[in-house]
Amino acid sequence: MIPLKGEVFAGVLVRWQKQHGRQTLPWQHTGDAYKVWLSEVMLQQTQVTTVLAYYARFLQAYPTVADLAAAPEQEVMQLWAGLGYYTRARNLHACAKQVVARFGGQFPRTVAELESLPGIGQSTAGAIASLAYEVPAPILDGNVKRVFCRYYGVEGYPEQSSIKKNLWAIASDNVPTQQAGIYNQALMDLGATCCVPRNPACSACPLMQSCMALRKGMVGLLPTPKPKKPRPELYFLGLIVEDERGAVWLELQTAKGVWQGLWTTPVAACSSQPEWAELNACVQPWLDDYGLKAFKADIHTQLTQLANQPWLVHELTHRKMHFKVVHVKVPGVWAQCHAVTDKPVPKIVHKLLDQVKVLAQAPVSQQNTLDLG
Repeated sequence: MIPLKGEVFAGVLVRWQKQHGRQTLPWQHTGDAYKVWLSEVMLQQTQVTTVLAYYARFLQAYPTVADLAAAPEQEVMQLWAGLGYYTRARNLHACAKQVVARFGGQFPRTVAELESLPGIGQSTAGAIASLAYEVPAPILDGNVKRVFCRYYGVEGYPEQSSIKKNLWAIASDNVPTQQAGIYNQALMDLGATCCVPRNPACSACPLMQSCMALRKGMVGLLPTPKPKKPRPELYFLGLIVEDERGAVWLELQTAKGVWQGLWTTPVAACSSQPEWAELNACVQPWLDDYGLKAFKADIHTQLTQLANQPWLVHELTHRKMHFKVVHVKVPGVWAQCHAVTDKPVPKIVHKLLDQVKVLAQAPVSQQNTLDLG
């Protein structure tokens, strides 16, 4: 049996979605473009189970796009903290402002206008237009790419320009003129519940009889994985300065990067096997600039113990980061120290604080020293 196309393909999925698709996600069946948009942005590279709690908190804090647009950026970043891929949060806030300024607080209905907004690409625009306004617009998120690659037997890495162009052509040809929202929801549901990356439930799939990958025994091979490139591995020395309140020294990251707009503890780059001289060079600016000269002896003692401390690994999509940490407790209340719950901080800050607790409990007999030369 050859693969189905067009309205016939769409009809199968629409019928399946009504009977077997997800129906209880809080952004479904609302016809509210704001709620659809918020969920779509949060779901980019993030699991539904993780998104649900963040989605609820955002809606409670910002019931409308105007509320979000009026919020301070730091407040938005703090509410997003822990969800990762922080560019999404910055774009989310910028997009809300433009919806208010350019469209009177109402999300536009056309894909072209939606794509003109920060953080909204072609697939997200198609999802908002179809799910909120029933516009017959195609989508092509990760789940949909996987369904199309397997069902039509499309080989080649999906992000390769020629392969991606082919997948967009398939998406455009199959989107129905009616019930486009249900159809696109069906595609996403099928990829999330049946046509999953590993151990797909092919027997529950409404397309099983005409699936090219299943027929050719290639379900486990498609989509073609991305050619592997080694991720750069970076090494850092982190500083935890804690005052008598338990507040921690935090700095706002203003430079462009993964943590722009977030607050982090001070860190300094180092090599994978740092010697004493290198570690001393890392901490010297902290002693000079942070008013920590009185704690020089304690800091240097800790530096001699770092050789036996394990690297704390923090993995991001495009890099692998390793940290060792120095901990200083200072008397009194320091203005530069903040409760981590009061600022938007990335996960690594919590990891470093946990590492400090672990090291504090380690027996001294387990701590080796560096050769001071």
